[in-house]
Amino acid sequence: MKLIDNVNEILQEDLKKELNKGTKISIVAASFSIYAFRELAKELGQVEEMDFVFNQEMFTGNSNPEEADLYGTEFETRLRNDLMQQKLAKECADWIRDKVRFKANVSGKEMPGFITADDTSYSEIKKFTTVDLGVRRGNMTYYPVHKTNASENGKYFVGLFDEIWNDQEKLQDVTDEVLQRITALYSENSPEFIYFLILYNIFSEFLEDVTEDELPNEATGFKESKIWNTLYQFQKDAAIALVNKLEKYNGCILADSVGLGKTFTALAVVKYYESRNKSVLVLCPKKLAENWNTYKSNYVNNPLAEDRLRYDVLFHTDLSRDHGLSNGIDLGRINWGNYDLVVIDESHNFRNGVGTHSNSVDNRYKRLMDNVIKAGVKTKVLMLSATPVNNRFYDLRNQLALAYEGDSEEFDERLDTKKTVDDIFKVAQKAFNAWNKKPQEERTTAALLKMLDFDFFEILDAVTIARSRKHIEKYYNAEEIGKFPERLKPISIRPSLTDLDNAINYKEIYEILMSLHLTLYTPSDYILPSRMDKYMARTHNKGKGLTQKGREQGIRRLMGINLMKRLESAVSSFALTVKRIWMTLDETIQKIEMFHGGTEEMELVEITDDEDFDFDDQNIDDFTVGKKVKIDLEDMDYLSWVAELKADRENLSLLMTMVRDINPEHDEKLNQLKALIKEKVENPINESNKKVLIFTAFADTADYLYENLSSYMKKEYGLETAEISGAVAGKTTLKGIHTDLNTVLTCFSPKSKGRDTLMPGRTDEIDVLIATDCISEGQNLQDCDYVVNYDIHWNPVRLVQRFGRVDRIGSKNQFIQLVNFWPDVDLDEYINLKGRVETRMKISVMTSTGDDNLIDEEEKGDLEYRKAQLKRLQEEVVDLEDMNTGISIMDLGLNEYRLDLLEYIKKHPELEHQPKGLYAVVPEDAEDPKGIISVLKNINGDENADAQNRIHPFYMVYVDASGEIVCDYMNPKKLLDTVKLICKGRSKPDMVLCEAFNKETDYGRDMSEIKQLLSDAIDSILDVKEESDIDSLFTAGGTSALMSEVDGLDDFELICYLAVR
Repeated sequence: MKLIDNVNEILQEDLKKELNKGTKISIVAASFSIYAFRELAKELGQVEEMDFVFNQEMFTGNSNPEEADLYGTEFETRLRNDLMQQKLAKECADWIRDKVRFKANVSGKEMPGFITADDTSYSEIKKFTTVDLGVRRGNMTYYPVHKTNASENGKYFVGLFDEIWNDQEKLQDVTDEVLQRITALYSENSPEFIYFLILYNIFSEFLEDVTEDELPNEATGFKESKIWNTLYQFQKDAAIALVNKLEKYNGCILADSVGLGKTFTALAVVKYYESRNKSVLVLCPKKLAENWNTYKSNYVNNPLAEDRLRYDVLFHTDLSRDHGLSNGIDLGRINWGNYDLVVIDESHNFRNGVGTHSNSVDNRYKRLMDNVIKAGVKTKVLMLSATPVNNRFYDLRNQLALAYEGDSEEFDERLDTKKTVDDIFKVAQKAFNAWNKKPQEERTTAALLKMLDFDFFEILDAVTIARSRKHIEKYYNAEEIGKFPERLKPISIRPSLTDLDNAINYKEIYEILMSLHLTLYTPSDYILPSRMDKYMARTHNKGKGLTQKGREQGIRRLMGINLMKRLESAVSSFALTVKRIWMTLDETIQKIEMFHGGTEEMELVEITDDEDFDFDDQNIDDFTVGKKVKIDLEDMDYLSWVAELKADRENLSLLMTMVRDINPEHDEKLNQLKALIKEKVENPINESNKKVLIFTAFADTADYLYENLSSYMKKEYGLETAEISGAVAGKTTLKGIHTDLNTVLTCFSPKSKGRDTLMPGRTDEIDVLIATDCISEGQNLQDCDYVVNYDIHWNPVRLVQRFGRVDRIGSKNQFIQLVNFWPDVDLDEYINLKGRVETRMKISVMTSTGDDNLIDEEEKGDLEYRKAQLKRLQEEVVDLEDMNTGISIMDLGLNEYRLDLLEYIKKHPELEHQPKGLYAVVPEDAEDPKGIISVLKNINGDENADAQNRIHPFYMVYVDASGEIVCDYMNPKKLLDTVKLICKGRSKPDMVLCEAFNKETDYGRDMSEIKQLLSDAIDSILDVKEESDIDSLFTAGGTSALMSEVDGLDDFELICYLAVR
């Protein structure tokens, strides 16, 4: 008997001496590793046969085959990283077919392990791995093995093995199963299989966490609904994910880009909850109500009528009201707390939360939180917005707070992040502020992403879905969804005001506008100091809402800005506004001049009485809610007031005189629009398409255009014209149709609106549509290919949203054209003039809450931002996600990969037991050069989390054939996108590519080039990590240095890779 201590003398060396030609070897052990075979390959190749018994149940369907260690143990990772397993597995499989049988112990009884080689035996043997052979140390201090030869009782073990081997009740043959698994190591894999294998490894924890309760229950039948079967695949993916997020986190934001059909995706979610007998409320801006109302009504023009949706529709502004009728609902009797799901369309209107002066204590946000979400039943919140973040991460936090009812503790638990939600947003905002101070050329989105930590992305992943049109075009089947049309370069037109000689120009009018005081709107400024107390008690509303002074200043500011907007829209609209203000001024002046003591009350001129406002821009309920306060003239310094009113009246008289002669015949802007339409009709950009969609911010301008275009278009070209504005019913030259919004839009865009179904037998169409921003969102008008912005909206986002009516997925048009009418001044001068008007009208007691996001002292960069974006819009059509100043949550989520995996693993449970180190070969292209994309796992991952790596402990790196890094581990989203693009749908290996790769690597015998690239990948992880750690020491987000100690190859395990060839 001999003791082998596996330190000074190792089992492998001793076995080599015993394994000779003709030797019969028998093994009983818990596992078998191909790397142990490699250590004895030469000797095992010459034995006569080998019988192997797994001393526990293996490969019978009742056990985890990974416990059999076929592909190596944790101590053989370095061997796997040598990339020789393809060659090794083939040699091992050939040897097994020739000489080996495997059986597994199914008796449930313990069997101590041993090895016999003819009459020599070794015991006790735990496993057949490189550690047990003594070649690798493992985690044992010592591992002694007793060797017994024939002269003693070696034959005992031989006899014992024979007895066990032949007992059919105790053992089951598993040779084929073992062979099948080893063969998998060198079989060619389809790219799609490797894609899902990558997902399984990275996201398997998600599979463990997800419960049936958090996934849509298909038993509700919602997948048989009309809405579900109307959706594209990318919308279905989003709907499933939204239900998952609503169930798990109680709320989420759908922030897909313009033109991707957020409304229909949300309707599928609504249908799911209604199928479960839940009550649903949709809160939307007034201008979008018609859409939401149509989809739930029993109308012939409702394409979803058979789904019988039954949600309630109310307006954002209704939250500020206690009584009255709205959209057919009695606000005084509504049970706000009884809604199970609230869908908030344009949720960015709630981004300011509570606490700003304009968003006073009892504002819409607070009433939504208190009366709808916190009250009554548990309410889930689905928010829709293409722009959920403006220029603060807190915008996002405030919207998300609606989902967790303002109490983040429960949300923190569900998220399972290291920091609280509030802390995560605090750190993210600090990082953004630091990023914002960098030089312009360094201020890239990629740079910002690197400054944000893991927890922030965890939140985005958990509660947002935000995909760009580029993403959908690239990663979804274009044949199924159709393509986006090609955008032609925008046409910029700068007409002068008029063709009359010696006429006034824009710049001269701007100068006069600058001289206006507009104190008509601020009577409180003239209350005598001695009488101020009398009004303070009445006007401060005891802390609830704006002060009277604040409301007045807000209205003055809006009116000043609005005069400029009206001028830019149309001379006719500007003249109407000037005349209306002049008349009010004149009436006020007369009232003051007739005052001879006593009581004469003055009151604020309300903007709700005025037709001049572009209401789509402003959340004006802040000014109109609450009691108007009247002021006695005897309490005012009315002499100073009247002097300023008279100065304004004189300047307005001058303006009226200057523009009086500019009638339609001499309106240069109108004449250029006619010329533009003539060119479009005579030379369409898509065959036979004569449609034109003209946007303006004002109903007055729309009326003016309809009045001067409709008969002209009919007479000259036989084209039908229509007008849609939010104020009144539509107008059209097309005979025999109702002029409601939906009917007009159906006749303008018959294909996208399903006219043949809704209006059978109708073949005539509307060709020219004049509209306000009441249709700039939520409408699909893609039959049209030509959009004219007759006035340039001050918020560039609105211009993109307008174009989004025709710039939509599935368009039948090959080309689309955007035309912008600009004032006849240099752009820089134009922007600066706007800035001067805004600053002139600036007041400190209130900031705007509207989409316009007007400038304030703290946000001086806003003007520069708008200048930059408007400049870009002269050259190109900019995607909404590219419009912002750096904060974009677009295309950052990893959720779609989890759902991809969830769907796949239902049919392919075998993913769970696949070996490490598998690969597939995929073709290179212009964007994806030759090289390897490797997926590695940091073996120290559990202890040392990497705060910068979103998929820690996994690392993905793309290295090209020259060793250059195409994409480093800090951008796993981009790499997963790439892998999905080049793998998904390729369900079979490309045998031509595989054969070329096999020849290149001598069928796995020469992996030196691939191994070098793998080494380059690991070097890049160390380099980027070191750089990131150093950077983090100097950033506001905290440090990641020293959190994850990584030294080199031995710290990583190769999970799988893609060879790009």
